[in-house]
Amino acid sequence: MSAPLVRGPVHLAVSLDGAGHYDPGHFVRLARLAEQGTLDFVTLGDSFSRAGLDALAVLSRVAPATERIGLVPVVNTTHTEPFHVSSAVATLDWVSRGRAGWSPEVSTSEAEARLFGRRPAARRAEVWHEAREVADVAAKLWDSWEDDAEIRDEPTGRFIDRDKLHYVDFEGRGFSVRGPAIVPRPPQGHPVTVVDATAAEPRAAAVRHADVALVRTQDPLAARTARGELRDRARAHGRDPERLRVLGSIPVALATTADAVELAGLIGDWYEEGAVDGFHLRLADPERDLALVVKATVPVLQHRCLLRRFYPGATLREHLGLARPVNQYATAGGGRHERS
Repeated sequence: MSAPLVRGPVHLAVSLDGAGHYDPGHFVRLARLAEQGTLDFVTLGDSFSRAGLDALAVLSRVAPATERIGLVPVVNTTHTEPFHVSSAVATLDWVSRGRAGWSPEVSTSEAEARLFGRRPAARRAEVWHEAREVADVAAKLWDSWEDDAEIRDEPTGRFIDRDKLHYVDFEGRGFSVRGPAIVPRPPQGHPVTVVDATAAEPRAAAVRHADVALVRTQDPLAARTARGELRDRARAHGRDPERLRVLGSIPVALATTADAVELAGLIGDWYEEGAVDGFHLRLADPERDLALVVKATVPVLQHRCLLRRFYPGATLREHLGLARPVNQYATAGGGRHERS
């Protein structure tokens, strides 16, 4: 039997999803609790098919009320303009001071298409291809401002160095974007892209664009197989597989602290066996379960030296051990009219 892998701290995230909550204070309290447990990030789902608050807007409200926890809303790319997606996610990164991520999702139902009246419903493969293009153009828009493009020179009245703005000129199957962005380059360069890579179509997006891939499974062998496949396919696309974090996404329902301690054992075992880089916990009752995770699971993992006791950095990329991306246009040496 091979010796267990020795790696850095386990990455932990939780879903804040729960029906019927319209008070922003509810989400602030949960995010602060997750921050108390030094978790990497929280996710918040969204859908056009059910009543509920807009996830990105909710987490924009949570951002100034928290200090370290990463904030990852689900964003539907099917009926949302790519330029708007890029601007909204970049704005979340600014208001959170570098703690934003986003999780692209798609829409395939005719009922949801009728809500917008812009286009008929499309096949799953088609809308996921579009989601990949949105992720691509979002990264280009985030890079369309160089980091030092703002000069704010009051004597000359110059706010921006126009030579450090870049046109994207992106042509996709169903949309085109010229740019540059209207929001300066985000603090993280690129907010973190999180993709639920359980199914085939989103997995194809994850291997190209994800910083974090979620895999829904309760089998450590299946998780390890998925992690290996995702990393291999990322490498085949010219990416460094060491820059892709694969988290097992598991359902969690806790009744007692004993259950929370048992969860710590599962997390530690999977992680030390190299099955995953961490876990995304889908809580049955976020208020009850998150409290038990922070009270009982987190201390056990910290005692085993598997989880940080404090945040060594301030951004979500730092929590995940991911480098800030280099601006693709600045390194290309192109001028204002740099094309994709």
